[in-house]
Amino acid sequence: MEKILTDLVQNVKENIPGYIAISVAEIASGESLASDSADSNFDPALACAYNVEIINAKRKAIDILGLKENLNDIHFKLDNHIHVVDMSPSGEYFIYLAVDSNRANLALTRTMLKKYKAELNEVL
Repeated sequence: MEKILTDLVQNVKENIPGYIAISVAEIASGESLASDSADSNFDPALACAYNVEIINAKRKAIDILGLKENLNDIHFKLDNHIHVVDMSPSGEYFIYLAVDSNRANLALTRTMLKKYKAELNEVL
């Protein structure tokens, strides 16, 4: 699985416009399995730990509303960033990706991430 994670990080870094950072993390612990950042001040592993709280809150809201739905992804548009939290099919892991919103757009970012995460989804 290490090679799959390394390939994912490399492909995202090289091919998604506006790349800032990526991390793949386990939801149960918030622990990052792999991470990388183009900005030394931006810690994607730390961001993952906080995003676990958001994922759990959204899952609780879905449950309380009685929705029979799975959480697939969450995205946030900040002033200068787009942050995407993309769930694995098992719901046990997620990919956190941050891009520069001046150089990227949400549709292209999600499409490219889907392309590069396909192999990882098979093992997670």
